[in-house]
Amino acid sequence: MIREKIQTVLTNEVNPKILNDGKNKLASVLIIIYGDKPEILMTKKPITLTQHGGEISFPGGKISEIDGDLLDTALRETKEETGLEISRSDIVGQLKQVITLNSGFTIVPFICMLDSIGHLVPNSEVESFLHIPLLPFLGTLENDLDPKHNSIQEMYTYTFEKNLIWGASARMLKQITDILKNEDLI
Repeated sequence: MIREKIQTVLTNEVNPKILNDGKNKLASVLIIIYGDKPEILMTKKPITLTQHGGEISFPGGKISEIDGDLLDTALRETKEETGLEISRSDIVGQLKQVITLNSGFTIVPFICMLDSIGHLVPNSEVESFLHIPLLPFLGTLENDLDPKHNSIQEMYTYTFEKNLIWGASARMLKQITDILKNEDLI
């Protein structure tokens, strides 16, 4: 029942095309929420990656010439990183785009709701998968004006076990937190 409520409040229009101002590179991610006691899937990147090494993120990546739109990007990248074959019909909504501060990406997050997920197969961009209980996790939100980034943007962090989630991923999670709080779901 809680999963249905979460799906209802996160459902909105999906618009996978955005206007690019040419300043940032385009990317998209898939926020996968699954199970009766909703969990969220995140990936831990290997420390050896040149960009975002060691970070916790959602499956996704930069747009390719073979992608028809940013939703194609999120679905393709998710399949590459996790082995999951997700269809466009599983996408219930999207969040506001987020801009990375260091690498210059404009990222469109799409929300996917699944009954369950099957066996995950990581590629070289994934060190491990995190299966995080959604509602308790969102309760770990901390506001933080992060002095390391010298940014005027608000910074947020979330914690799961010993993993700190920050940056663009945390700003996406903050959008979900705000939506669910407005509906008294957390």
